[in-house]
Amino acid sequence: MRALRNALTQQRLHHAYLLTGTRGVGKTTLARILAKCLNCETGMTDAPCGRCAACTEIDGGRFVDYVEMDAASNTGIDEMIQLLERAIYAPTSGRFKVYVIDEVHQLSRHAFNAMLKTLEEPPAHLKFVLATTDPQKVPVTVLSRCLQFNLKQMPRDLIAEHLRRVLDAESLAYDPEAVTLLARAAAGSMRDALSLLDQAIAYGAGRIEAPDVRAMLGVIDGTLALRVLEAVAQADASELMGIGNELQARALSFDNALQDLASVLLRLAIAQTAPDALENDVPERDRIVALAARIDPESVQLYYQIATQGREDLHLAPDEHAGFVMTLLRMLAFRPDSGVGEPAPAPATRTVASAPTAATISKPSAPVSGGAFDGDWPKLCRQLDVTGAAKELARNAELIRFEDGCFELVVPKAMPHLTESTYREKLRSALQQRLGQAVRVRVSAGEVRGASVAAHDANERDAKRAEATRSVQSDSFVNDLVNLLDGRVVEQSVRSARDSE
Repeated sequence: MRALRNALTQQRLHHAYLLTGTRGVGKTTLARILAKCLNCETGMTDAPCGRCAACTEIDGGRFVDYVEMDAASNTGIDEMIQLLERAIYAPTSGRFKVYVIDEVHQLSRHAFNAMLKTLEEPPAHLKFVLATTDPQKVPVTVLSRCLQFNLKQMPRDLIAEHLRRVLDAESLAYDPEAVTLLARAAAGSMRDALSLLDQAIAYGAGRIEAPDVRAMLGVIDGTLALRVLEAVAQADASELMGIGNELQARALSFDNALQDLASVLLRLAIAQTAPDALENDVPERDRIVALAARIDPESVQLYYQIATQGREDLHLAPDEHAGFVMTLLRMLAFRPDSGVGEPAPAPATRTVASAPTAATISKPSAPVSGGAFDGDWPKLCRQLDVTGAAKELARNAELIRFEDGCFELVVPKAMPHLTESTYREKLRSALQQRLGQAVRVRVSAGEVRGASVAAHDANERDAKRAEATRSVQSDSFVNDLVNLLDGRVVEQSVRSARDSE
């Protein structure tokens, strides 16, 4: 807001301002503050007194030269014309008339056109403040005549700090964890945070306690995410199923559960890579530190990706309970092959990225059979024990480079889905078991040369078909039938006898 402060201090004011941002971030509040800055009896200032008649009347909605219009309820041209007809008259008691139009994007096209005429040649005493959650729907002709300010969502710690000030001013007892829960549930909206606070005060009969706030919000206990990760580390599928059933029985949000799980995994990653950055007041800090020592960093990164992807895919699942449970079982399926209940051994590097061109994966694993890679990728692919999409990845991939245990592969541009991390992980595991050594796999989608197993197989099928076609066309019996029946040989129907075996 430095630009607004400087404009007020230097009295270089624009005639129209556009405030954008999600609901509850303070667009209307800022508009009222600007109106007070312009009309404060102490003079035009960036710090209105808040005590004079103009300031108190604007706060109370009684200032005759301050008009708020809700475009969601007044979308037509008639309402806009009535508003603009009054705009030509000088202010009654203030320096400026301030017209605030909330949710301005909902105005009709005709209403915008009517307002545009005033924006082009505004009276000196008139200031427009337009507010919207969807600036994309505001006509460019209007946007070009406004100074635009995008209000960001408020950080969670600032929301919590303000809630604590409110509670202290009201002399109400509160649990710090409960305030944190309210700030998180507000999702960047101070208005929502204050509404939730009022609800929490009523729910707890004047006391703000964490269990009451959780029950009110329908959020999970802060330790549930830790229980999930401890169960994954112990390969305890029964516990994971029980957690899913528990959430369903309590009608809690599976989406929030996965969000909390991702948050705990973030703290695990911080504890592993920058332990000094982990806050001392984090709930269950000791359990987080213990898990950080127990789960290898590469698995933490993988589990984080699984949690966030599972949250995104919840609406695609048969139901949210099934989607949540499947996400937990996916973590279990991709846990390192270490002893159950024992800390995972120090792993080789395994980085999982969403970008198809940067996916490096590896971990320690017991080899099934050994043997050095001789550079013949198609031959190696045919020896791998893989199925499904991982098999298709192996069949359609071409080897670009093999160096220091890293297979760099490329698949056709038409098959970008084969670069998914789950398929790469299965292929890596199969390669590792076959070669008896730790390997890494990188997969990208790009230009191919026809050197994949699938390409070799297709070429071999085409060669067999061509050979079979030549054989059929040179067969005297077939030629006699063609001549006798005035027919023809459909080449696409010709199959080699070896293909039919």
